[in-house]
Amino acid sequence: MQGPKDATEATCRAHAHLREHLPKASDEDFELSKRGFIATIPDARILNDAGHAVWEMTSFAFEAEATPPDTVNPSLWRQAKLNMIHGLFKVTERIYQVRNFDLSNITFIEGDKGYIVIDPLISSETARASLDLMRKHRGDKPVTAVIYTHSHVDHYGGVKGVLSDEEIARGDVRILAPEGFLEEAVSENVLAGNAMGRRATYMYGALLPRGPKGHVDAGLGKTVSLGQVSLVPPNEIISETGTKLVVDGVEIIFQMTPDTEAPAEMNFYFPQMKALCMAENCSCHMHNIYTPRGAQVRDAKSWSYYINEAIDLFGADTEVLFASHHWPRWGSDVAVEFLKKQRDMYKYVHDQTLRFANHGLTPTEIAEEITLPPSLAREWYTRGYYGTLNHNAKAVYQRYLGWFDGNPANLHKLPPVEAGKRYVELAGGADNLLKHARAAFDKGEYRWVAEIVNHLVFADPSNADARHLQADALEQMGYQAESGPWRGFYLTAAMELRNPRPPSATPRTGAAGQLRALPAEQLLDALSVRLNGPKAGERRMALNLEFTDTKERYLLSLENAVLHHVKNKTEAKPDASIAITRAGFVDLLLGEKTLDALVAAKSAKVEGNGGALTELVGLLDQFDFWFEIVMP
Repeated sequence: MQGPKDATEATCRAHAHLREHLPKASDEDFELSKRGFIATIPDARILNDAGHAVWEMTSFAFEAEATPPDTVNPSLWRQAKLNMIHGLFKVTERIYQVRNFDLSNITFIEGDKGYIVIDPLISSETARASLDLMRKHRGDKPVTAVIYTHSHVDHYGGVKGVLSDEEIARGDVRILAPEGFLEEAVSENVLAGNAMGRRATYMYGALLPRGPKGHVDAGLGKTVSLGQVSLVPPNEIISETGTKLVVDGVEIIFQMTPDTEAPAEMNFYFPQMKALCMAENCSCHMHNIYTPRGAQVRDAKSWSYYINEAIDLFGADTEVLFASHHWPRWGSDVAVEFLKKQRDMYKYVHDQTLRFANHGLTPTEIAEEITLPPSLAREWYTRGYYGTLNHNAKAVYQRYLGWFDGNPANLHKLPPVEAGKRYVELAGGADNLLKHARAAFDKGEYRWVAEIVNHLVFADPSNADARHLQADALEQMGYQAESGPWRGFYLTAAMELRNPRPPSATPRTGAAGQLRALPAEQLLDALSVRLNGPKAGERRMALNLEFTDTKERYLLSLENAVLHHVKNKTEAKPDASIAITRAGFVDLLLGEKTLDALVAAKSAKVEGNGGALTELVGLLDQFDFWFEIVMP
């Protein structure tokens, strides 16, 4: 296996240039991130039931060095050191956070009878370890409520680490979420889950070795945990700003913030503690208006508006501000100043992108032109550790004007393999193209190298010289990147170009584990996107489907290569009527059991042609999580 290389002189020069333009050196963030520390566990090491680590900080010990290595952007190195500070912290009276036991924070509010849990991380194991730490130091109390601030998996995936199956079945624990939470969670993590999950391996550097030449930080947090992901649907929906609830003796005032950092998101204020939770709408960096793992483009204008509304609603009374990532801020003036600059950062990107667009600049041109004003650029918490000014400007353009820049040459471009062959031919062949690319590499022109060699890689992925030169260029771009996700994309691509993965013997579908927790509507939506339309052709069928454990009934119909489902409707003369448990249906969809086996186990009953359901399942694609990204 070919490993990473050293930083070049051009990369070292880029780091030196950056240091001259960074905000003033300050220990303030380190002091804030350590304030209120109570305890942690050794190396934040968390194991699953099999004894494997799903989270640990030991492998990041190299970040104890004060001086950043040449292979890491010096600004990202600072953020990485901040995200090493882990454990249980007191935010204010009755409010505690466990930070850096996962990508996100888990927050505990002490209620009258137990703990209100805000955002139970990605994995059950990390959430459980956090709750154990809280109980050890603040008392062995039950979880009385769970609040999901928004619809991203790092804010709900560990819910079964804080709630047992028995508690979930009883339904007496309040689970609160913003309106649209479940639909948006399914949209991102299931309907597009396979593609998004694969891209996330790049974004979070999940496949990279941890070290100065590999993964150092994700910007938003250290990285993603590798435990069991779960989803328990909310049983209480918040839909209006100003909603006031008393949850386990704690008064909460909610602010709806749709189409901000997530399509379904909410902030909330605790009057008794004078504490404002900004969910993920304000964190200690510039966030993504478009996330490179893939998701709906976010509305920077709305994002700014709702931060401003939070200032108006709660700013004057806020004595502590905390969020679902990073560290809190204390003091009303400090909190409001932070909120104002976060507000203006997103509004600035929005307004200036559209100003440039109305002058006729394309997304790529705008991304090269736009810079933050001095009053924003001087703050560490506006740095592009996660989102970047470059790709956020492109996102604003896309939201208003779409992917097309108006130039008809870009309206119907050749696909990458065909275009690659033509570019290689135009360059005078592979050897000539590589000759020019190597000369550009020696000059430190890594962006140009990546652009031209990409054509050769797609024209002929077997050309090892092309793959290795492309890897070398992307690697230096990764070393220079201030954004954790950009570094992750560049270095993961370099690794896969140098060490191609053999084709999967058995496709592994991403997000499959979440299917078991989905309500029927979302489960059948997920089924529809797996239908292979050309394979279905003109086949028609109708199936009456009943889930015996939930008593839900659906008509499944296939026509025009589209799969439909309608609740509480039946076909008088269906191809088959199937009564089946939800678990059995998911087993069938995942290929873990056959219909005959389910019938034999009395988990399913079939009237009519049971082969029709088997045929339908046969028309569904099995997505391969390990599809290629940087090669055809």
